[in-house]
Amino acid sequence: MTGQPETAPQPKRHRIPVLVLLPLFLFVALAMLFLVQLTLGRDPSVIPSALLNKAAPTTNLPPIVGFTDNGADVPGFTNDDFIGKISAVNVFASWCGPCRLEHPLLEELSGEPGLQMIAINYKDPPENARRFLSTFGNPFDRIGADETGRTGIEWGVTGVPETFLVDRTGMIRYKMFGPLTPENYQGFLLELRKLQSEQPAS
Repeated sequence: MTGQPETAPQPKRHRIPVLVLLPLFLFVALAMLFLVQLTLGRDPSVIPSALLNKAAPTTNLPPIVGFTDNGADVPGFTNDDFIGKISAVNVFASWCGPCRLEHPLLEELSGEPGLQMIAINYKDPPENARRFLSTFGNPFDRIGADETGRTGIEWGVTGVPETFLVDRTGMIRYKMFGPLTPENYQGFLLELRKLQSEQPAS
């Protein structure tokens, strides 16, 4: 015996690995970001775009082959078609489920006085695009066929549908990611009203 008093063994402290907590930290951060957006009244479907308040990318799209509306060919479009008009540019595809859901609101939007309705038909065979528009109706004045998706990339499209507002000078002023819905439609109209209230450049 050494004469030293015996001490009880100390319990081992278990450390929680940082990697285990990482998903929790990420979840809390995303929840806080979403809460801030709601608090500030921002629509989560409105995504900042690098093209906002810049000229629309150079665009020269042909029409959808063989598509007519009331017996008349529906033309494609170029940047020149933006000049002097406020335009809603909708990116859609026949294979896009949400595009079907928002279509009635696009039909309603097409009744707005002075608004030019333009579409980019994204990565779609012409026969599928024709069938889609014949089934659900055509709210567009001009439709450009972007079969390769290159124009969509230049416009910064990350998914379909997306809708842009382009002012009378050809500048992108607003972008909505995802479909128009009854919940966000009034906010979209508010942005349209702002553009309509601006005086055209002399």
